[in-house]
Amino acid sequence: MTPDVPRGASNLFMRVVAALVLAPLTIAIAWLGGWLWLLLVMAAAALLYFEWLMIVGASRNWPVVGVGVAALVAAGLLLALGKPGLMLAAFAVGVVLVALLAQEQRWWTSSGFAYAAAALVAAVLVRFDPGMGFVALMFVLLVVWVTDIGGYFAGRGIGGPKLWPRVSPKKTWAGAIGGLVLSLIIAAAFALLGFGRMFPLLMLGAVLSVVSQLGDLFESAIKRRFGVKDSSQIIPGHGGLLDRLDGFVAAIVFAALIGFTRGGLDGVGHGFMIW
Repeated sequence: MTPDVPRGASNLFMRVVAALVLAPLTIAIAWLGGWLWLLLVMAAAALLYFEWLMIVGASRNWPVVGVGVAALVAAGLLLALGKPGLMLAAFAVGVVLVALLAQEQRWWTSSGFAYAAAALVAAVLVRFDPGMGFVALMFVLLVVWVTDIGGYFAGRGIGGPKLWPRVSPKKTWAGAIGGLVLSLIIAAAFALLGFGRMFPLLMLGAVLSVVSQLGDLFESAIKRRFGVKDSSQIIPGHGGLLDRLDGFVAAIVFAALIGFTRGGLDGVGHGFMIW
């Protein structure tokens, strides 16, 4: 007879196992970059879009699913081929067709397409910077990961006042601060390794941690709006891909916007990291 395992301990075990498998794989593909990273990002964007449709109750509208996924793939390929104008056209056509084909929840459906599209473009632009792309991507990934880890353990270990109980009953201020502290440690490590100046990286780490947590709360608010617990059950212990990447999407879009503003289309990673 197998002894009963507390549900919380079992969930933590599954989270750890999933992280030990997914994190090294993600880092390896990020290191290789190029078309392999593009394929991963396009697949992730397509699944994010589909899970969003599941949340809002539109996933059985196959024309909406098919058109949206096709537009995401086309835009990703056009961006990788260095045709940003055509990429924007593909996105524009995609969002219009998705809205027209949606029989209900039209605004939410087109918003899901825009969400997935923003994640795709940001992740590709940051990594495809030939100079600091990998470093910038790893900075964002590690800050998001430690924010999640710090939030989980500090929240459970310390507890205390809830961060936003109406949207996410389990999140606490202690967890938010714990994640922020770990993000500062990551930022300091990057600075000590010579990947940027200490003060700007500490500020970026802190802001990214906050943005990541806001992205998490944003997805929680959407799920609560539609009465959904998890976006899917694709990742053991984590729920769906959207549940796992909500913080990363917010953080990578923020990083790409800052990097593009300062470094242009070909220097997004450099523009984000070097001040």
